[in-house]
Amino acid sequence: MAKPIKDTPLLTGKDAERFRWHLEHPSPISKKRREEAIKIYEILKTNNPDCELFK
Repeated sequence: MAKPIKDTPLLTGKDAERFRWHLEHPSPISKKRREEAIKIYEILKTNNPDCELFK
């Protein structure tokens, strides 16, 4: 039998501020890495046409 999943703890204080700042200021990625990610996405999309994520 599977173990129950614990609730995710809430972020508060400095941790919450730091998390929000990182969400609002994402790190830039290189052009090469972006192209690789797009290529992988296209392969996954082609191989899984019925997947809801690609619609």
